[in-house]
Amino acid sequence: MHEVPLTSRPVDALAPFARRSHLARFRSVREDVAGRLNGGTLWHVNSTSEGGGVAELLHQVLGYVIDGGISCRWAVIDGEPEFFRITKRIHNRLHGSMGDGGPLGDEERRAYERVLTREGRAVLELVRPGDVVELHDPQTSGLIRPMIDAGARVIWVCHIGVDRPDDVVRSGWDFLRPDVTAADACVFSRRAYLWEGLDRERSAVIPPCIDPLAPKNAELSASEVHAVLGAAGVVEAPALELAALTLPDDDPIEIRSRAESVEVAPAPMDAPLVVQISRWDRLKDHLGVLRGFADHVRPDLDAHLLLVGPKAAGVTDDPEGAEILEEIETAWRQLPDDVRVRIHLVSLPTDDRVENAVIVNAIQRRADVVVQKSIAEGFGLTVAEAMWKLRAVVASRVGGIQDQIVDGRSGWLIDPADLAALGEAISALIGDLGFAHAMGHAARERVRDRFLPPHFLGGHLALVGRVLDGPGRVGG
Repeated sequence: MHEVPLTSRPVDALAPFARRSHLARFRSVREDVAGRLNGGTLWHVNSTSEGGGVAELLHQVLGYVIDGGISCRWAVIDGEPEFFRITKRIHNRLHGSMGDGGPLGDEERRAYERVLTREGRAVLELVRPGDVVELHDPQTSGLIRPMIDAGARVIWVCHIGVDRPDDVVRSGWDFLRPDVTAADACVFSRRAYLWEGLDRERSAVIPPCIDPLAPKNAELSASEVHAVLGAAGVVEAPALELAALTLPDDDPIEIRSRAESVEVAPAPMDAPLVVQISRWDRLKDHLGVLRGFADHVRPDLDAHLLLVGPKAAGVTDDPEGAEILEEIETAWRQLPDDVRVRIHLVSLPTDDRVENAVIVNAIQRRADVVVQKSIAEGFGLTVAEAMWKLRAVVASRVGGIQDQIVDGRSGWLIDPADLAALGEAISALIGDLGFAHAMGHAARERVRDRFLPPHFLGGHLALVGRVLDGPGRVGG
């Protein structure tokens, strides 16, 4: 186990972006919880500090909790390859996929519990009776009972799920259920994800958020976007000497690392760009995006596709990334020459979290269309990120993506199996950039109204307050 350093971030800095009434409600509930904790600590525990939506979310928003006088700390459990193979298997099943097809039996249970017993001892050296512990996702559910036995209140947060569970999904539930049922409260990102058989009165629905001041979302000028992309080698542009970027709450940074790309040549800086940014994960369906673009986007538009993910070794709790990237590269090499030259597989450096975030920010801002063609998606923070940046988004009608996009107004929703619809939507937006820009402006207002930190943090702190009140109804 190791702890991630956190620093206070002033919530007043959100005033130019969030609605005044939303900020007022958040300040009120934050003050109330600070008093109820009575000197105790609010813990967040997950399995990685880099890569993936949960880690990004915690990096971005926990400082606003500390700003209100709450002692808030973040611990990361350290696993091993076998542990992460098992938890990835659970993750896939909760999304309705068999993943590697491996079992979740007694042997896997023992391996899972062995790691969490060890990591739980380290966390319990820090947690005190009266603290509240928020445990995130399947990697941590085995810590629920030990934390409760130590006198802490425990909230388990599940960031993944499906709208229509089947036996595959239920097999993931069954592995976790003995631990999850002991939690004081459970949080899901949408109502349809609540498990069958869980106590609805101890479950809450709180969608995640993005932080407009985080390096991944902070404003960048056109010249800064150009310089970042050139320095990182993402597009065909001179690697200009990059003046230090000054972003909110961060030291000045320079882009020193370069992307690793599989491509015939870099994409031209001035070409229409279609981008999907996500982990190398089968549920993100990079192969479907590649085929939909190759077969159904009008070639006369001369658009280029960037499939962007982390360098495969950069996400410690996802052991399948390198294998999936290899599958995508194999499919790319089989494309006709005139198509392959317009498709780029880009792996971004992850050694420096802020550098990585700024590169992603620049790519999204340079994109003409952002795609998220997931087969399953708990929420999909990349969608909200792109919407905040005024981008037109084409995304699958699955999971939490549906909660973000109003179809035809703040983005386009498609059937994830309909590659022709994907290509047609991309072609229509690139062919009418005025319409794409109008859609982008509607998208930003949608995020402002629903998916900024005051909503997410206010919901979680209100739940913390109810849990501190003791047993009873906590859901919302």
